[in-house]
Amino acid sequence: MKLILKLLLGIAAGLLLGLLAPSGVLSLLLTVKGLFGQFIGFMIPLIIVFYIMSGIAALETNSGRMLGWTVGLAYGSTIIAGIAAFAIASNVLPHFIAEGVRSTQQSSPLQPWFKLEIKPVFDVMTALMLAFVFGLGIAITRALRIKEVIDQGKDIIELVLARVLIPLLPAYIACVFAEMAADGSVFSTLRTFGVVLVLAIALHWLWLTVLYSVTGLAHGRNPLSLIRQMLPAYLTALGTMSSAATIPVALRSAKSMKVSEPVADFVMPLCATIHLSGSTITLVTCATAVMLMTAGLEVPTWGVMLPFIFLLGITMVAAPGAPGGAVMSALGLLASMLHFPEASLALMIALYLAQDSFGTACNVTGDGVIALWLDKIMARKK
Repeated sequence: MKLILKLLLGIAAGLLLGLLAPSGVLSLLLTVKGLFGQFIGFMIPLIIVFYIMSGIAALETNSGRMLGWTVGLAYGSTIIAGIAAFAIASNVLPHFIAEGVRSTQQSSPLQPWFKLEIKPVFDVMTALMLAFVFGLGIAITRALRIKEVIDQGKDIIELVLARVLIPLLPAYIACVFAEMAADGSVFSTLRTFGVVLVLAIALHWLWLTVLYSVTGLAHGRNPLSLIRQMLPAYLTALGTMSSAATIPVALRSAKSMKVSEPVADFVMPLCATIHLSGSTITLVTCATAVMLMTAGLEVPTWGVMLPFIFLLGITMVAAPGAPGGAVMSALGLLASMLHFPEASLALMIALYLAQDSFGTACNVTGDGVIALWLDKIMARKK
């Protein structure tokens, strides 16, 4: 919650600086924004490589039929959630985001003091393929030494995220909003923020309602009773903003729904990493809004968004279990597939962090549905 407050303070500070600060100060802010944006671009492929590779390689310790069903159900839930979010957002948001917003986006006459280009080691798609090939290879060959190196690399990336990227994001957002305030596009952007955030949270609740209604009917259980049992996990995730930190409460909630202990102990910790339907809903909704409100970006159509959603479902496996981790993992796809410029990526970060607690709560609560279905499948197999 402190991160959200810092984010709001960053937006306010950027707004005031953009309106009141002299041109020299604004040029300094643009310089800082450019440097930090370059650093984010450098880190994106490394996040994808080490997190996805480590995640796939770790699956060999939990191999078997139960793993296959869990991964399949989690991926299916994530993809359907993303498709449903785009179907609703693409019909609702155009009524609130006028075409005039796109035309007001102008390049700022201010220039940074200097620019420094930091090229990534490889591009995003290369990082994804490298992670899949080596992750599967490690899982199959049980290359423990390589796995140890990958896990240590993941620890280093996680340290950079926790100590550098995430803490400095509010300052980065302040620089971005200062630039938008200077070029006159900030107020149209802020008007859209509230609509997008309300829609994203409403879609979370709608998705959970559908999940538990269908599951309750299929299992002959009262959906309201199931949701009530998972409510402690939902409220805990609202406060922690971390699926990993909510695992103990999520486990207890799953077992209170009469999920068998072996299934709950297996599914809930695993789904905390691979089942991010709430985060996917938020990312798809926010991406649709940013594409509508930013001049030069493609109009969000099914042909553009479907490939993005399918790859996003895979990339969410790489999301670190920390506040803002999902959006940091998704930045690569946003830049490579949807061609988001630096300013649009910053808007995505701001939008995502503003509702991160609700997205995490949706993720964790949805894990209970995966556990219920897997419990039924495993009982039928026996």
